[in-house]
Amino acid sequence: MTMKAPANMQSIRNSILKHMKIRGPNNTTKQLMKDENVIEKLTRCLCTSTGRSSNEIADRVIGLVKKFDRIDACKVTETADFQKDLSLDSLDRMELVMAFEQEFSIEIPDEQADKLTCCANVARYITSQVEKKKEEKL
Repeated sequence: MTMKAPANMQSIRNSILKHMKIRGPNNTTKQLMKDENVIEKLTRCLCTSTGRSSNEIADRVIGLVKKFDRIDACKVTETADFQKDLSLDSLDRMELVMAFEQEFSIEIPDEQADKLTCCANVARYITSQVEKKKEEKL
C-alpha cells in the first residue's frame, strides 16, 4: 500500500503539469538562473524598456528623488531645482545622478549631469536615451 501512494502522487503531479502546460527551462532560462544578478538585470531591462512613456519615466524620477535621504519629499516637484529649491550640494547631486544611472541602466556623462537641474530635465534626458537605444535596435 505504501508503494501505491508515491505512484498516485506522481500521477497527480503529471496530470497537473500536463493541464498547466508547464515546460522545463530552456537554454536562456538556464543561463539566467546561473547568473546571480538576474532580478537586478531584469529590473533594469524593464526600467529602460522602450514601452515606457515619458510620463512614466518622469514619475519614476520624481519617486527616486523623493526617496533621497537629504531631500524633503514634500518639496519635490517636476520643476524643483536640485540646488536652489532642494538645497543639494554638488556631491549630493552626483549621488543622485549615480542613482539615476543605476535605476535606468544608463550612463550620464559629467558634462550632461551638470545640466540636469530638475526632475523634468532628468526625465527628458532619460527619455532621449531610451529613444536612442530604440533607434539603434532598428
